[in-house]
Amino acid sequence: MASLNVGNLGEYLREQRRSAQLSLRQLADAAGVSNPYLSQIERGLRKPSAEVLQQVAKALRISAETLYVRAGILDAERDRDEVETRAVILADPTLNERQKQVLLQIYESFRKENGFEVAPADETGHGTGAPGTQDTQDTQPPPDTAVRGPRTADGSDAGPQQTAS
Repeated sequence: MASLNVGNLGEYLREQRRSAQLSLRQLADAAGVSNPYLSQIERGLRKPSAEVLQQVAKALRISAETLYVRAGILDAERDRDEVETRAVILADPTLNERQKQVLLQIYESFRKENGFEVAPADETGHGTGAPGTQDTQDTQPPPDTAVRGPRTADGSDAGPQQTAS
């Protein structure tokens, strides 16, 4: 995880709060955090958790991912690529929901194998890279996948095995 860039984050939050025409107290109330704590975040004195950033983003009606990137929690380019990959899989009309979930699980396992963290799920249950949430793992094969028998050396399916009587 990258180090937190709280100075840049604080300036950005202050700018967004002023653009939304909210006082520090109004934003703190809307986000469910204390006024002094929010002030310390804006001044770059505190490192907020992903959960606090998510609450503040919701109160400001901006993307939580934007705040995660500003805070250094997410790597913008890498995580954007991951989100786009997931979006393409989920948007494919030729796949059923079960197939989409299996593809996402395979994608996550390859990422994990290659040393990248597996992205947690968003509120729809699909991974987005938002910290603080979880993916559900389903280990059953898709219902339309046939269980195959042994294969021959050339990779084709072996015929039914005959037993001597």
